[in-house]
Amino acid sequence: MDSLRPLNVQARRHLLRWRTNRGRATAIRYLDLLAVTVAAKGFRCVKLYQADELPTRPPLLWVFAFGPEHHVRIAVSVRATSGATWAYHEAGRGRRGYLAPCGDTKYAAEQVDAILKHHMFPDTW
Repeated sequence: MDSLRPLNVQARRHLLRWRTNRGRATAIRYLDLLAVTVAAKGFRCVKLYQADELPTRPPLLWVFAFGPEHHVRIAVSVRATSGATWAYHEAGRGRRGYLAPCGDTKYAAEQVDAILKHHMFPDTW
């Protein structure tokens, strides 16, 4: 017999995915706030959600750090979370890439800063 997840877990994940897909305007608003905060830390940002060619893709904010020999980057997305809230996530890691709640943009920028510094200088973790 197949092992199935409880129905309420499946329904909750489906609802969160639906809220994430339908909440494009909310995600863009939160990514704009994060872009301002990380730009103040000296990073460069590319807002992929402003491209007219990609209206159905999930909104992404690419944050770049440039070094003397190479550069590093992180893609940040916004996802719906339980309790009618939103959170920043490292896009490549999905829900496992949780960074911070969207209400705390300063902490999210610190998390992005720490990840970029670790990628640039791996011994600093």
